[in-house]
Amino acid sequence: MSALQSVSPSSASVAEEARAILARLGVPDSAFAPTGRPALSPITGEVIAHVRETTPEEAKAAIGRADAAFKAWRTIPAPKRGEFIRLLGEELRAAKDDLGRLVTLEAGKIVSEGLGEVQEMIDICDFAVGLSRQLYGLTIATERADHRMMETWHPLGVCGVISAFNFPVAVWSWNAALALVCGDSVVWKPSEKTLLTALATQAIVERAAKRYGGVPEGLCEVLLGGREIGEILVDDHRVPVLSATGSTAMGRQVGPKLAQRFARAILELGGNNAAIVAPSADLDLALRGIAFAAMGTAGQRCTTLRRLFVHDSVYDQLVPRLVKVYGSVKIGDPREQGTLVGPLIDKAAFEGMERALDEARTAGGKVHGGGRYTDVAADGLYVRPALVEMPKQTGPVLRETFAPILYVMRYTDFDEVIEQHNAVGAGLSSSIFTLNMREAEAFISVTGSDCGIANVNIGPSGAEIGGAFGGEKETGGGRESGSDSWKAYMRRATNTINYGNTLPLAQGVKFDVGA
Repeated sequence: MSALQSVSPSSASVAEEARAILARLGVPDSAFAPTGRPALSPITGEVIAHVRETTPEEAKAAIGRADAAFKAWRTIPAPKRGEFIRLLGEELRAAKDDLGRLVTLEAGKIVSEGLGEVQEMIDICDFAVGLSRQLYGLTIATERADHRMMETWHPLGVCGVISAFNFPVAVWSWNAALALVCGDSVVWKPSEKTLLTALATQAIVERAAKRYGGVPEGLCEVLLGGREIGEILVDDHRVPVLSATGSTAMGRQVGPKLAQRFARAILELGGNNAAIVAPSADLDLALRGIAFAAMGTAGQRCTTLRRLFVHDSVYDQLVPRLVKVYGSVKIGDPREQGTLVGPLIDKAAFEGMERALDEARTAGGKVHGGGRYTDVAADGLYVRPALVEMPKQTGPVLRETFAPILYVMRYTDFDEVIEQHNAVGAGLSSSIFTLNMREAEAFISVTGSDCGIANVNIGPSGAEIGGAFGGEKETGGGRESGSDSWKAYMRRATNTINYGNTLPLAQGVKFDVGA
């Protein structure tokens, strides 16, 4: 692989360019094997490399190393742990162009989105460094004289991370940066569709560890493989907390297994996200916000806009403009300048989109766009984003299809549209476009959106790392990234200290044994 370091991106195939990046980032040859799992690029469908998978025995050994590493790492002061994350952030800055490009090559994101994902990693490192000096507990008023009551926070143990293909590196960082400053070790099982970006990230982690010195062996482990390897991580009692990002179906399998052994679950699952366009909306603003939210990442974001409710009074002004945008958006190789919609990740995603559109037509939907897009030199699975005008919210509208389909429906009454908005299983993200203060405040109130993210005059994105990311209902209830999400990676202890010479009991209880 080292011979490919000098390959120019303009003249290289996807495979050649990806292998050159892997070599520059220091991914060892031992990570690959002729009989390993093929790593494909959705841009062209070509095999980039064959990755050596983790065996079950190796996975269990890696968890064992992580458990031992935790016992050493937890004793290091939190600000010192933060220094490691600071160095990781520096290494990510240095590798941003290469790692962002690799995200494009392996996940099919356009260049700016690939770079943006690595920027999220850098941002969460910055957040975590500050957090390493702010792992606060409370001092609590006590009814007993000469006593002090307080809470302390302690590292929890091995943190397992299962991530999805659509954010192949950022989701790991949201969890890992916080878990590491909290004093946990991390074992990561990335999607089998994006193994190369995981290998590259691990190489960057090892660079930071070398600069830091004294990082316990096994502090950050990566398990490469399919479902059976993920099950080992889910079932191992040495992993007290596991963050899993994926479908609601996956969560229904993972959640009960974790509950059975009383492990902590951070679940970030499906998102059938909606937006409302109210009569007072700035339609130019709404048009731009809706277009990115619905078509960005080829509809393969967990926060992708999938349902749009437009008030009768502005429907005929907005929807034809949206249809025009859908017909003119540039589709193609995500490496090319100006491309806004790249390929779907694989054939299964394309087939799922086709089934959903067929079902929508049967339910009376009017489909604009959709279908295979063949006017592209690359041989990936490219599709036309689809806007579907639906007579009502039914059939495929009620479930998430991980593809660029936007279902559009009319509404007349605000209370009724809130009810329709909330009438799906998932509860991840939502937004409203309105200049009416009462509608905006009602939407984010207790009687409004039932989602974990509720935005006003922007799309249903939760990309900034300062806020906690996650949702309710079938989205799983977990929270990652900012705010006080760090508490999920630690255990809380309530401490009472008696510094007097008497032993008063709380609530006036008397228990005198005459000693």
